[in-house]
Amino acid sequence: MTILLTGAAGFIGSHLTEHLLSLGHTLIGLDNFDDQYAPAIKEANLQLARLHPSFHLVRGDVRDRPLLNRLFRHYPIEAVIHLAARTGVHASVHEPGLCLDVNINGTLTLLEAMRAAGVGQLVLASSSSVYGDSDRLPFREDDPADQPLSPYAQSKRAAELLAHTYHHLYGFSVSCLRFFTVYGPRQRPEMAISQFTANLYRARPITLYGDGTTARNYTYIDDTVAGIRLALDKPDGFRILNIGGPSSVSLIQLVRLLEETTGRPARIDWQAAQPGDVQYTAADLEQSFSTICYKPNVTIREGISQYITWFRSAVEPVRTEFP
Repeated sequence: MTILLTGAAGFIGSHLTEHLLSLGHTLIGLDNFDDQYAPAIKEANLQLARLHPSFHLVRGDVRDRPLLNRLFRHYPIEAVIHLAARTGVHASVHEPGLCLDVNINGTLTLLEAMRAAGVGQLVLASSSSVYGDSDRLPFREDDPADQPLSPYAQSKRAAELLAHTYHHLYGFSVSCLRFFTVYGPRQRPEMAISQFTANLYRARPITLYGDGTTARNYTYIDDTVAGIRLALDKPDGFRILNIGGPSSVSLIQLVRLLEETTGRPARIDWQAAQPGDVQYTAADLEQSFSTICYKPNVTIREGISQYITWFRSAVEPVRTEFP
């Protein structure tokens, strides 16, 4: 299958690229290498993929309709996986216009290009942030998602609704995958596990917001990639599916696990809670399992161990720049 993958150079995108190439697919990888974090990191993410004859890297923006039209004319694209986004809850609070433009207008531009080209299969990256600060735990796909706490969450919910409209009007087959805090090798440098690990190795304080009881459902990258592939392999109308990890872990538990795994003590700088943060995320995976047989296999302890092994070999020796 020939697949257009937007956001191919990112954390999830680069892992997915390598996985799909290993299965024999042809990948058209679109990425604009923006400056949300160092473009050099994204360049390095694709180091292996660029050596593969079935990978074609295109540098460009998902909001560029003429570019998308050319891609659909030039390549026999059969399906689209849309990961490109302006990411991050906190970043979106400071730059809401850019977040909404990339995540909503970019999705609309892509959907229109697909419609014009007659390509109707889409896997869309959404986020657990759409659930807001719900007290209904664990989060189910049929829960209300109408009270977003950040522009990022709002943009992801809007993208889901746009995709549903194109399913209704044009018969698109759409899988909206709500990712729950993905982590692992190549994780974006501003995310908690990346920052905490870098600070532990440099004997710098770890900043924790709130009282440390906020909890996240951490999902190892290999499980996330498996969920995307399963959704791609089993298209069926319009559906929303949670792609989460086996359990939720509090912020302070995460820090203690990192201390244990690295053998380095943490100095904690406590700060007030940040606007846009939710208190707790937990994924109900019953529908994902019954629909596409998704089941996470990597526990947080196993995943952190694998991440630290990668960090020691790939990041710490070369002192990659972390904020």
